[in-house]
Amino acid sequence: VQLQASGGGLVQAGGSLRLSCAASGGTFTNYAMGWFRQAPGKEREFVAAISASGRTTYFADSMKGRFTISRDNPKNTVYLHMNSLNPEDSAVYYCALKQTGWATTGHEQYDYWGQGTLVTVSS
Repeated sequence: VQLQASGGGLVQAGGSLRLSCAASGGTFTNYAMGWFRQAPGKEREFVAAISASGRTTYFADSMKGRFTISRDNPKNTVYLHMNSLNPEDSAVYYCALKQTGWATTGHEQYDYWGQGTLVTVSS
């Protein structure tokens, strides 16, 4: 399985971005997907996750109401929609795939990782 994340960039505070993660090499519809992020000098942290069916989603508390996660199974792609961005959201964002259908929040439970895409929010 390979994951390719894209969509990062520079955005002003209050702005929006949509990250994409395209998966290949597996049966996408069987897998839960997650997004994590890591800022310089900080540990990797959970952002959002979505079950294989798309019916269940989880968000870190600081992202609730600002971020949404969705998936397009025919396109083997998961999206992270980020609104009301602030400088504290600046980080490298990673998508991850879990070889079971239910979503979880622990990074150690994910089996495959994308290369990361950088999000920078200016004040």
